[in-house]
Amino acid sequence: MKVLLAGISLLAVAACGESAARDANHKATAEKLALETIIIDSHVDVPYRLNSGWEDVSHATETGDFDYPRAVAGGLNAPFMSIYTPAQYDGTPKSKKHADEMIDIVERMVSEAPDKFVIARNPDELEAAFKAGKIALPLGMENGAPISGDLANLDHFFERGIRYITLTHSKANHISDSSYDVERKWDGLSEFGEKVVTRMNELGIMVDISHVSDDAFWDALKVSAVPLIASHSSARKFTPGFERNMNDDMIKALAEKDGVIMINYGSSFVTEEANKYRPNRDEAYTKYLAAEGLEASSDLRATFDEDYGKSNPYPFSTLSDVLDHFDHVVKIAGVDHVGIGSDYDGVGDSLPVGLKDVASYPALIEGFLKRGYSEADIKKMLSGNLIRVWRTVDTYAAAH
Repeated sequence: MKVLLAGISLLAVAACGESAARDANHKATAEKLALETIIIDSHVDVPYRLNSGWEDVSHATETGDFDYPRAVAGGLNAPFMSIYTPAQYDGTPKSKKHADEMIDIVERMVSEAPDKFVIARNPDELEAAFKAGKIALPLGMENGAPISGDLANLDHFFERGIRYITLTHSKANHISDSSYDVERKWDGLSEFGEKVVTRMNELGIMVDISHVSDDAFWDALKVSAVPLIASHSSARKFTPGFERNMNDDMIKALAEKDGVIMINYGSSFVTEEANKYRPNRDEAYTKYLAAEGLEASSDLRATFDEDYGKSNPYPFSTLSDVLDHFDHVVKIAGVDHVGIGSDYDGVGDSLPVGLKDVASYPALIEGFLKRGYSEADIKKMLSGNLIRVWRTVDTYAAAH
C-alpha cells in the first residue's frame, strides 16, 4: 500500500510539474506573440479622457488605462483613438466643433511625441508604423452626430483621418436609433442615415454598428456594400436583454458579410451579474426613499451608493469571462470574425480582473493559448481580422 501511495504521489508531482511547465511556456509564448504581432484595439477613449484634463501619455501616468510605457509593455501598437461626441450635442454647432477638437488632441499627442506616435490612415501606414517601432493611432468617430445632416462633413472627417464611424451613441440622432434609447425615431436608420452609410462606403470609412438598435443594425447590413464592424460590443448571450450587445443572429449575419465584432471588456458588457448591478442599485435606492419618506438629492444618492457598495461590492468580471465571449463568437461565427474592442478609458473602473489596463494584452493571449487557440488564429483576433475588413473597405472605395 505504501508503495502504491508513493507511486500516486510521484504521479501527482509529475502532473503538477507538467502543468507548471505548460503555464510557463504559455506565458513566454504570449509575451513573444504580443511583441511580434500588430495588436489592434478598436476602441480606446484616450482623447475624451485628455479633453477633461491634459496628461502627457507619452510618459507614464498615474491615472487612466493607457499611456505609452504600459502600451509598449502590453504590445499594443494600434489603438483606435475614439473621437467621441456626447449625444446632447446632436443637432447643434457644438457637435462638429467638438469632434474636430478631439482630433486636435490626437494630433497634439503625435506632434509632442513624434518618435512614439503616428496617425495611421490605412493598413499600410499602420504596418509601416509597426516596423518603425511607433504606436499607430488610427481614428474612429464614436457617434455620427458631427455629420450634422451634411454629407460633405463625411468628406471633411475622412480628410482629418476618421476611418470608422459609430453611427449613434446613447440617444437616437439624425442618422440612427440607439440601443440605449427607448425612443425609436426611425425604426432603424433614418433616410439620411442610409445615405451616410453609402457615402462612408464610397469614401473608405468603416461602418460601426456598436450602440445602434437592432433594427438599425439590420438596416445598415442591408445598405452597406462592404463588411461592417462592431468596434466595442460583446455577446448578448451572456447579458440577456441588453440590446447594446449583439445577439447570435446578428453576430452570424455580421460574419456572413465578412464583418468583425470587437469584444468590449466593460464588466457590464461581459456578465449578467455586473450588467444588473446598477439597475438593482437604482431599484434599492427608490425603495429606500419610499421607506424613509425622503426626497431624492445628489448628496443622498452619493451616500446611499457608497453604503450600498460596501454591502454589495461591484461584481467585476474576469479574464475568463471575457475569453468566454471570444469562444462564443468563434463557436457560432468562426475565428475570422472577432477581435478586441476593450473600451479602455471609456468604461470607468468596471474593467475585468486581469485586464485592468493596456499592459494586459499578454494575459489575454495567454488565455487564448490555454484554451487551445493556435498562434495563427490568435494573430487573426489580435489584428488580422480587422485589417482584412479595413482593406476590403479601402478596395471598394478606390473603385468608387
